[in-house]
Amino acid sequence: MDINFTKEDIDFRNEVREWLSNDYPKHVKEKTDNGLAYTKQDMVDFHKAVSKKGWMGYNWPEEYGGTGWSATQLYIFNQEFGLAGCPPLLAFGVSMVAPVIWTFGNEEQKQRFLPDILDFNTWWCQGYSEPGSGSDLASLKTKAVRRNDLDEDYYIVNGAKTWTTLAQNADWIFCLVRTDNTGKKQEGISFLLIDMKSPGIEVKPIITIDGDHEVNSVFFTDVKVPAKNLIGEEGKGWTYAKFLLAHERFGIASVGASMRQLNRLKDIVADLDNDDLKKKVSELEISLSALEITELRLLSALENGGSPGAESSILKIKGTEMQQQLTE
Repeated sequence: MDINFTKEDIDFRNEVREWLSNDYPKHVKEKTDNGLAYTKQDMVDFHKAVSKKGWMGYNWPEEYGGTGWSATQLYIFNQEFGLAGCPPLLAFGVSMVAPVIWTFGNEEQKQRFLPDILDFNTWWCQGYSEPGSGSDLASLKTKAVRRNDLDEDYYIVNGAKTWTTLAQNADWIFCLVRTDNTGKKQEGISFLLIDMKSPGIEVKPIITIDGDHEVNSVFFTDVKVPAKNLIGEEGKGWTYAKFLLAHERFGIASVGASMRQLNRLKDIVADLDNDDLKKKVSELEISLSALEITELRLLSALENGGSPGAESSILKIKGTEMQQQLTE
């Protein structure tokens, strides 16, 4: 595995660092440095600034308006943004639904949705988990019934989604819905794009233990969705969902952000006379190095024509555990 950066990679890293020094919105950076919560407008301003630089499509192919970066450049970008303490780019549009649209959607859907995602004119959320259908996602019950009245082709959606991150801010939601109950449960699922302004949608906040409002329950009551918002084939949603999750998890380990947190922790511990605590921090540093190498292994595979596999799930799990341990 060759993980040496080329001169071009180093030049790119310097370009990213220059943008972070000069163009990272100051009011957002100030909140980051002081541990303050971002408003919706802060997040919009940050994403718009990244979009203006032409980096919103950081993981996109050039043919759809993306950067066309190598996997190495993508790694550098994620690491430098994490080290700088930037808020994470919201994955729901740019990293999750967009690859599904350009891979499985039709030309009309690509032209309709992809430019708005690149310009951050549309805030997306994800409608996967349901009450009673969390880990067993294939048991979902939100139902979409197709109808055709007076040459109008549409679905009527009824059901509920839960733990929907930032649904209170979202313009659109991509949903897994049940369109067939006759076969295997995975075969009756479809992938539907739904306008959050549609009549019959209700968003209710879930306040988490820290008093924050980030997640929600979303209820659908006779929501009318044009059939043209179906991605790909009816009944193929499970396949598209697995494709989405594999791509979502590359970069989700947040190694750069954890490095920033580790450096802060090391500064604190250095001023304390506590050898046991210093030992724990050293062990965390070793674990973080191992996590970084795992991400670099995936990076190397991608550079050689591979695709995200089991390693992407490892990054998801270990990255989350690392963030929990650092916080603790």
